[in-house]
Amino acid sequence: MTTMTDPPRAAFRPSMLLNDTRYRSYTFQAIALLLLIAAFAYLGNNLFSNLAAAGLNIGYGFLGSSAGYDINQTLIDYNSQSTHARAAIVGILNTLLVAFLACVTATIFGVLAGVLRLSKNWLVRKLMAFYVEIFRNIPVLIWIIIIFTIMTAVMPAPRDFRGDDAAASMVLGSIAFTNRGIYLPAPIWGPGSMVVVATFLASLVGIFAYRRYATNLLYSTGKLLPTFLPSLALFFIPSILMYFIMGKPISLDIPVLGGFNFSGGLNLGGPLIALWFALSIYTGAFIAENVRAGIQAVSKGQTEAASALGLRPGRVMSLVVLPQALRVIIPPLISQYLNITKNSSLAIAVGYADITATLGGITLNQTGRAIECVLLLMLFYLTISLSISGIMNVYNNAVKLKER
Repeated sequence: MTTMTDPPRAAFRPSMLLNDTRYRSYTFQAIALLLLIAAFAYLGNNLFSNLAAAGLNIGYGFLGSSAGYDINQTLIDYNSQSTHARAAIVGILNTLLVAFLACVTATIFGVLAGVLRLSKNWLVRKLMAFYVEIFRNIPVLIWIIIIFTIMTAVMPAPRDFRGDDAAASMVLGSIAFTNRGIYLPAPIWGPGSMVVVATFLASLVGIFAYRRYATNLLYSTGKLLPTFLPSLALFFIPSILMYFIMGKPISLDIPVLGGFNFSGGLNLGGPLIALWFALSIYTGAFIAENVRAGIQAVSKGQTEAASALGLRPGRVMSLVVLPQALRVIIPPLISQYLNITKNSSLAIAVGYADITATLGGITLNQTGRAIECVLLLMLFYLTISLSISGIMNVYNNAVKLKER
């Protein structure tokens, strides 16, 4: 009687790093990593040697000096005596603002256009195809310039709102569309206003929880709960009740024409609107194709089975098709969000002060610190891109199909 045993492992020898298939790939990867490190070390040493020879050194002390320039739209307090660091922060916030707004609106445009591209109505289907082909095949910079030019040429100047009927020419008597941008009522936060805001946020969480409960109940028992009216009630009623309970703590600052421009209220400048709208409709055309591809990836048998159960077309799309299509839509959608963030650097074409215009433009030219400014720009865009990718990949893992 014999027993089968594993053959003894050969003693490790240096030649096995290249001859043994178990170690060969790791050897090549280690060599490639060392060569890459050596290349970066050589380039870095060459850079510092040349800077030292020219009497220059890399430093970021210039960020603490006075910027000496104004920024037309800011989310925080800023003036020309503020530091370059604060000007950079203003640019970062402006970049994040337009990127967030464009991501939201581009998603809305893209989902609507992608769904309507598959409509049975010939006219609607062709109009959406026209939208997609026109906006996808013309560079976004051209759309930014076109929209900004139309705004400045077509919209009335603030002086056109003079006269007794000035308020009547404003939308709802409080919103003015001008060639300098849109002037909106701004909220004035009084004592107790944060309670109203917290109630509103809690209502949003309640809407999400209720709709999730209704969906799980539908999938588990087949019982269909109404979602639209309860969601609408949760959105308005708690906040309105809390608003009156707290004694109306939130009021509005209405923009008023004074001199040659409006004062008060909230101003959305023309450059911001042009950049926001151009990025939205341009990227929305790409997202529409992603949505269309995701919907078409779902088997027609799913739609037919849902229709045979008596579900309306809208329910079939929202409850059956789109949830399954997300596994195809989300990965390319991440790339489109990254494109929006990076394309926002074209803001300088219309005078919108994003991070590229402040840190990579005026600050760079004033201080001459090109290397430092470019390195900071690279770090910012790298951080934002990795953050967006990480967040969206977490969501993608949550919605993708999981094998049993």
